[in-house]
This record gives sequence, C-alpha cells and structure tokens, in this order.
Amino acid sequence: MRKHQMRSFLFLGVADFGLSYALKGQRLRSGNKVGHPMVRLCATLLICLFGSLITVHAAPAPHLHWSVGYHEMSFLDPLDLQPMRAIAFYPSSDREHTSQLEGYTVEAGEDTKVAIGRFPMLMLSHGNTGTPLALHDLATSLARKGFVVVAVIHPGDNSKDHSRLGTLSNLYGRPIQISEAITATLGDRMLAPFVHADQVGVIGYSAGGETALILSGATPDLDRLRRYCKERPDDRDACNTQGELIVDRDDLQPVADPRVHALMLMAPLSLKFGRHTLADVHVPVLLYSGDGDKLVAVDKNAAALARKLPVAPDFKLLAGAGHFVFMAPCNDEQIVIMPALCTDADGVDREDIHRNLISEAGRFFSRTLGKATRAGMQTADQ
Repeated sequence: MRKHQMRSFLFLGVADFGLSYALKGQRLRSGNKVGHPMVRLCATLLICLFGSLITVHAAPAPHLHWSVGYHEMSFLDPLDLQPMRAIAFYPSSDREHTSQLEGYTVEAGEDTKVAIGRFPMLMLSHGNTGTPLALHDLATSLARKGFVVVAVIHPGDNSKDHSRLGTLSNLYGRPIQISEAITATLGDRMLAPFVHADQVGVIGYSAGGETALILSGATPDLDRLRRYCKERPDDRDACNTQGELIVDRDDLQPVADPRVHALMLMAPLSLKFGRHTLADVHVPVLLYSGDGDKLVAVDKNAAALARKLPVAPDFKLLAGAGHFVFMAPCNDEQIVIMPALCTDADGVDREDIHRNLISEAGRFFSRTLGKATRAGMQTADQ
C-alpha cells in the first residue's frame, strides 16, 4: 500500500472513531438525542475531512518518468496530392531508446508504447531549406514533458528539395500543410487516442515562424517585402528573388486554422507583417530571437513583431546569439561537417540556452494549452 493511501485510511479511522466518540458523549449528556448543534458541527467537519481524503486518494499519481517514441506519418500534400511526411515525437512508457534519423542522434525509439494519457499537440515548422530534425532536442524534451510534437517536413522547401523556394505556393502552402498534418494526426490510428484535439500549438523557426503566424490569422503584405528588399538588397535570404515572389499558383491565399491556440516563435521571418495585417492574431506568443542574428535581421523581424502584435508576446532577446543557436547543440562530427550552423559567438552557450528555452517552452504551453490528462484512458494495446 502506498504511503498516501495508508495515511488516508489512518485518518479515516481516526475520523470514524472521533465521530463515534462525540456522538456517544452527547448521548450520555442529552439522553440519546444527537441533534445538539456542537454534535452536528463535529459531524459536518468530519464528513468534509472524509470527502477531501477520498479526493486525495482518487487523484492519479504524477508520472515519474517518460521516455520518447517517434512515429513516421505519411499523408497527402494538399497542394498537389503527393505524399508528404511528418515525424511525431510522443511520451512513451517504454524503456529509453536512441535512434539515428537522417544524420541526427535522437533520443527516441520508433513506435514504442505510447504513455497513457491525452496530451496537447505541438506542430513544428522548420525554416527554409531546413529539417525539423535540426530541432530534435526541443521536440524530444517537450515529449518528455507530456506533449505530442509533430515535426512536419515541408515539400519543396526542405534540406533535400528546394523546388518551391521563393514561390507563392510555398508562402501560402506551408500553413495549409501544417493544417493537414493536424488533421492527419487526429486521424492516425496510433496517435489519435492520445492527443487533445482542442489543445494545439505551433512552434515555428525562421520561415516556420511566418507559417505559424499565418495559421493564427496574420496576412502577409507582399509590398512590405518589396520595400524591404529595396532597402536591404544584400539580404540573400529574404531577398533571394529580389522581393518578388514567383507566382506559380494564383489560387492560393493565407488560411488560418482556428484549432491553433498558442505559438512559440524562434528567430521568425516576420517582415511581411504590419500592424494591420497582424490584427487578427489573438493567441499567446512566446517569442525568441538573438541580437546577433545576421540572417533574419532582428530589428525588422522579431523586434518589430513584438511591438505590433495585438497581444504583447513574451519576448526573449538572447545576447550575442545568432540565427542557428536554436538548432540542437552539435556533436563533434556535425561541427566538422557544418561549422557555420554549429559554431556560436564567444560567450554564447548553446546548451545553456536550450536548457532554459526548453523549460520556458514547457511552462508556456502547459499554461496556454493545458496539461496532459488521464481521464477516461485505458491501457494502450499496441
């Protein structure tokens, strides 16, 4: 028997004895009449004590430790109905596993047993020509905290396929792909029983921040991009098409998703949004940027966004940090292969930044979306 259960039964025994003793004493003094006000008060207090102890006894014990599983998902890209992928990281009750995923060492096991509960869902949108696995430590750490993190690989704009870079279909298609991934997760036979459909947040890094903002109601202003690229033509990231997006699709427009209730943005590409085009964004926002970011200028992006959002974000500006500080800390092999992505300025401790960022992200999404619950759940049979 657990200690808190034993204490509950001991207290209940004492309560029962105390009530009997009080009633017995009252009978001796009042000729077996038990309607005396003091007796009624005593009985009421003991009943309240009984009820509170029963509540404590019935409450589910908090988890001691969750490992992490991952689940590969495939569904149709809403832009061209071709297969696209996502990797879902989730809390697992299985033993610890380590896997190699596309060159990254990830602390998760494939299709391990899902922990019992219903968990908030976080969609992860990566940057231009990137991969969500570059943020694997954030995804797995949040899974350990009780979130299902769905890392979407955007077709036409990822580390292996740049075919939609600089196009309207990429700008407007990315949010639609995230929405499709939400729907796919809610319909996934393995994951659907364990996610809260009404507790959805989005994590956006770099261009993924732009994607997240559109999902929450923002509308890009393409004239702002043109003006910016005339002012700063040397910005090879934002202005790789000289401020003119390629009109490969004229049937697309920005589409918000009302299922999204909170955003975490890291070094967001947000220069296309003015105050009026952000007016419909009313979800809470946790916003990060580094003041040493030379790729996505903080003054025209994160700092301007923080001033213009109708609901003031929780804005954290990291001293000396560059654009790639939000990627997972690199191992020795990665440092050799991609030093530009792995090397930070003197005095910038990427591992310490990630410890704090992960802790803040967990608190933010728990506060804005809610925590995992066990209500109505049965043992998973996988």
